[in-house]
Amino acid sequence: MCEMSKASEISQNVYLGPTPDPSLIQTSDPLDNLRFDVFIETTDLAQVPDNRALEKLKETLEGQNQEPLHMEFPSSGSIMPPTWSQTDVDGLMAMCHWIYSLTHFPGSEDNSPTSTIDDVSKDSDGDSIMLSTFPSRSANEKKILIHCTDGYTETSLLALAYFMYAEGLPVHEAWVRLHREKGRNFFAYPSDVALLQSIQPRILQESPVWNGDILHINEPAWLPKIDGSLPSRILPYMYLGNLGHANNPTLLQELGITRILSVGEPVTWSKEVLDGWGQDNLLFIDRVQDNGVDPLTDEFERCLKFIERGKRDGTATLVHCRVGVSRSATICIAEVMNELGLSFPRA
Repeated sequence: MCEMSKASEISQNVYLGPTPDPSLIQTSDPLDNLRFDVFIETTDLAQVPDNRALEKLKETLEGQNQEPLHMEFPSSGSIMPPTWSQTDVDGLMAMCHWIYSLTHFPGSEDNSPTSTIDDVSKDSDGDSIMLSTFPSRSANEKKILIHCTDGYTETSLLALAYFMYAEGLPVHEAWVRLHREKGRNFFAYPSDVALLQSIQPRILQESPVWNGDILHINEPAWLPKIDGSLPSRILPYMYLGNLGHANNPTLLQELGITRILSVGEPVTWSKEVLDGWGQDNLLFIDRVQDNGVDPLTDEFERCLKFIERGKRDGTATLVHCRVGVSRSATICIAEVMNELGLSFPRA
């Protein structure tokens, strides 16, 4: 679990991941041994900080003798509609400003949000490594870790809001880019999505890199249909999801998913959508109920061949049942065992 959700850089000098456990950091991976200047833990016990509190924290950070600063911020789902206040929104925006001011030394940014994380070099083994993992930037820039226990659930509100602000992205594009380009699986409470949609114009207006028209942002058709989660990327060509994901074909296309393996639960698409996808890209495994009795063993070969065809074609397959935790997970585990040569418990 630590390996799958370990901290990674989502924007310049800002990382997202699980709460560090020093006893588990025993690797030569530069990311695992990266020294952070600020640790922001998201918890439902925290209060939204105001500008005065943030300025005091900044003074404390600058006055400390190389000691990291630990602070808290409200967790995802803590700011609930319709009771959120202007103070809550002001505090969230102040937090975004504060993080950006610490991670961007004046003049260091070039208005190209991805330029600082796409640069690569080679380590002693010849493997590519991100230059951003080393102290090559200005000493005045701080490295910040936004964290919670599992690395994704409680951090999603602050992570999404800051990613929108720092990268100049509307909420739907921020969500997809965090998932596809940054490799972060995460859950966003519907209340968080509603809040970010509501204050999106302000986030983008105050963003240091946004240069579009906030009055003409086309909200995609898939956004109102999401249940707070995106399908989980198990392998580059295989995603695990639920029936809600499967019945949101525009979301799947946005994620690069073009094949559907339905285990016991068929999709309910219109004929037009079905024809557009093509029957060859759909496979329905019938008569497999979520009862712990119906066997899947006889279907393994057919399912894995279907997934393999997608891999050969360079496309991704969504494997789903109703909830996405039992029948479809069984097929995904089988594919991981088959593809990576792993035992059942390791897969």
